[in-house]
Amino acid sequence: MSRLWGLLTAAMIVMSASIVHATPANAAQLAGDVEVARCIRLASNGNGWLEKTLWGLRDQEAGWIGARIRNADGSYDLGPLQINSWWVPRISILVHRSESEVWHRLQHDACFNVYAARWIFLTELQGVRNYWTAIGRYHSRVTWRKNLYIQNVGMRLIARFGADTFGKEK
Repeated sequence: MSRLWGLLTAAMIVMSASIVHATPANAAQLAGDVEVARCIRLASNGNGWLEKTLWGLRDQEAGWIGARIRNADGSYDLGPLQINSWWVPRISILVHRSESEVWHRLQHDACFNVYAARWIFLTELQGVRNYWTAIGRYHSRVTWRKNLYIQNVGMRLIARFGADTFGKEK
C-alpha cells in the first residue's frame, strides 16, 4: 500500500508541476485536444469501431485546430485530421458552401474537420469494402504510401487501445 501511495504522490507532483508551468499556448492546445475528442465522439455516433478508427487517423495525422501544412505537391493538409485541400471542391459541393468557407472550416472548426474525415473514410470503405484498404486510401492511392499508412495507423491503434483493438466494443 505504501508503494502505491508513493507512486500516486509522485504522479500528483509531476502533474501539479506541469500545471504550474502551463503556458497560454499549452492551455490552447489542451482545449483544442478536448474539442477534437468531443467531435470524434459525436462523429462516431456510438459506433465504437468508428470512434477507434477516427482516433487512429487523428493520432497518425497529428494535426491541430488551425493547422495548414503545405505538401510537396502544392496542396495543403488542414486541421486536426489533416484533410488534404484536394478534397475542398468535392466537400464544397456536398455541403453547398463556397470553397473558401469549406477551407476555413476544415482548418479552424474541429467538428467540421472530424466529420469530413469520417465522410472520406466511410466513402472509401463503401467503395473498396475493405477496412484496411479504406484506411490506406484515406491518405493516398499510391501503393507504397497507402501500405505504409496502414501500418502506421495500425500501430497508433494498438498504442492507444491495445493489441485487441477491435476484439470487443466498449
